[in-house]
Amino acid sequence: MHKIVDPKQTRLFDPFSGVLTDKTRKRLTAGWQGVFREVILELMPVEQISKHYIPTQGRPTKEMYSMAGLVLIREFMNWTKEEALDAYSFNIGIQYALNLEPVAQDISMRTLERQIALFAEIELAKTVMDEVTAKLVAMLDIRIDKQRLDSTHIFSDMANFGRTRMMGVAIKRFLTQLKRHDEKSYDALGEAMRTRYAPGVSGLFADTAKDENSRRILRQTIAEDMYCLIKLFAARPEHSSRATYKALERVFYEQCEVQENRIVVKDKTGGNIMINTSDPDATLNGHKGPGYQVQIAETCNPDNEVQLITAAIAQTAVESDTAAFPKVMEKLKESELLPNEMLGDTAFCSDENVQLAQTHGVELIGPTQTSGVTLSQDEDKLNIDDFTIDESTEEVTCCPAGHAPLSSKHSKKSGQTRTVMPQSACSQCEYFGECPVRKVGDSYLLKHTAKQRRCAARRREENTEAFRKRYRPRAGIESTNSGLKRRTGLGRLRVRGRPAVFNAIYLKIAGWNILRAAVCAKMRQIVYARARKAVCMLIFVFLRIIIAIRRVCISWKKYFCLLWRQSAICSMTTQAA
Repeated sequence: MHKIVDPKQTRLFDPFSGVLTDKTRKRLTAGWQGVFREVILELMPVEQISKHYIPTQGRPTKEMYSMAGLVLIREFMNWTKEEALDAYSFNIGIQYALNLEPVAQDISMRTLERQIALFAEIELAKTVMDEVTAKLVAMLDIRIDKQRLDSTHIFSDMANFGRTRMMGVAIKRFLTQLKRHDEKSYDALGEAMRTRYAPGVSGLFADTAKDENSRRILRQTIAEDMYCLIKLFAARPEHSSRATYKALERVFYEQCEVQENRIVVKDKTGGNIMINTSDPDATLNGHKGPGYQVQIAETCNPDNEVQLITAAIAQTAVESDTAAFPKVMEKLKESELLPNEMLGDTAFCSDENVQLAQTHGVELIGPTQTSGVTLSQDEDKLNIDDFTIDESTEEVTCCPAGHAPLSSKHSKKSGQTRTVMPQSACSQCEYFGECPVRKVGDSYLLKHTAKQRRCAARRREENTEAFRKRYRPRAGIESTNSGLKRRTGLGRLRVRGRPAVFNAIYLKIAGWNILRAAVCAKMRQIVYARARKAVCMLIFVFLRIIIAIRRVCISWKKYFCLLWRQSAICSMTTQAA
C-alpha cells in the first residue's frame, strides 16, 4: 500500500526545532533546500506513481513525495545511487528538503532503483520539468518575451568505438551468447573465426597493424564474418530472436551492402546508425560525435533577476537543429511560454523556420543560412533587396536606378519571378556592374524567388549595428550549457539507452531551474513567507488546542461542582430526616 504525506500539511510540533539552530535553519531556508521543501515538493507526480501500487494491501511504501523528490535531487546533484542513499539517510539538509523527520531514515537500493525505473517507464521526468518550469516562471514573474535557443551535445555511459571495432564487438557479443546457449553450434564455426573474436573488447584486433591498408583488409574480413553468421542463424528462431543477433544484423546492413554476392563496406554511412551495441538508440553527429543532444530555449530579458530554461527537447545526436526548431515552437506553444523574439544561431535560422516562427507570432533573429541562395552576397554590390518588389505578387516594379521593367511575371509552379528590363536602361546604367541583372542574348534578365528576396533583406539587416545589439544576448546561452554540464553532470551521463538518457536530461534541466531560482531574492522572500506562515499556523493550532483543553477543563469543573452540590444537598436532606 502507498504512504503519502501532503507537504502542505503542517505538523503540530516541528521536528527540526530541537535539531537546527536559528542560523542553520535560516541557511537551509535561503538555499535550494528551502525552495525544494516549500515550492517544488508539492509538484511531484505522486498521483501517477501511486497508481502502480495497491492502496490498501501490502507493506507501506516509503513516503512517496520524498521518494519522487529524491529521484529529482539525485539527478541534478549528479549523485551515484549509493550517494543518494547516504544523503537520504544521513544528510539533514536533504531530509529538510524532502520534508522528512531528522531521525533514522532507511532506504534500500532496490527501492531507489524501482523509483528510478518507474520514472523512466511512464516518462515522468518531462512532466516534472514542465510543472517546475511553469511554477517558477509564474512565481518569479519571469518575462518570457525574449528568449534564446541552442543545442548541446550529451554523451551517454558507453564506450566510443570506431567502425571496425564496433563491427567486431557486435560479432563478439553474439558469439558469447551463442557459446553460452548452444556450444555445439559455436564449436561448429571455424577456428579462425572463434580465435579472432576471443580476446576482450579492449584487446580486440590488437595484433593488427594500424596502417590504412591493414585496417581496410580487417574491416572487409569482419564484414564477411558478419554476413556468414547472419546467413547461418537467420532461419533459427532460438538465435535470431536474441538482441545480440538483431544488433549484428542491424550493424551489418548499416555498414555494408551485398552487391552480386560480394560484400562491400560502405564508404559513408551517415549519422543515423548504431554506434555501440550497448546503446542502440544513440546516433552519430559528424561534428560533435556519438550520443544524444538536447534543444534548450532560455529566457534572456535583462529585466529578469534570473534566466530560466523554458523548453527542452531531448533528441539523438543525428537530428539537425533546423528540423528541431518546429518542435521547440510547438513545445513553447503547448506550455504557453511563446516569446516575441527568439535568438538562434545559423542552424536554426532557415527561411522556412523564420516563416514558421511568424505564424506563431515570434520573430526569429539570427544569421541567415546561405543554402539555396545563389545571388551575390557581396556587401559592395546590389542585390535583390535593392529592387522595389510587390511582396503580395513577387513582381518587380522598379530597379535601384528607378527604371520600370518591361515585364515581371511570377510563376506559382516554380516559385520564381522572371523580370525583363529595358535594354536602353540597362546598357547605359552606371550600376550595371554591381547589379544582379544579367544580359542573356539581347535581353536583360533578373530571376529571383521569394526566399532569395527575404534572405537578401535579412542579410542586409545583419550588417547593421542595431541587429548586432539585438543579437548579442544570444551568446549567454553558451554559459548555461556549460553550467548544466559542470553543475549537474549533463555532459556525460551515468546511464545509456533512450528512456534512461531522456529521463536524466529532463530531471537535470528541472534541477537547473531550481538552482537558478534559489539565488533569486524574490524566491527567498516567498520561501521565508511560507515558512513563517507554517510557524504561525502551528502556533494558531497550538492555541486552539489549549483553548479547547481549557474549555473541557472548565466544563468538567462545572460538572464536578454541580455533582458535589447535589451530593451535599442529598446528605443534608438525609441528616434532617
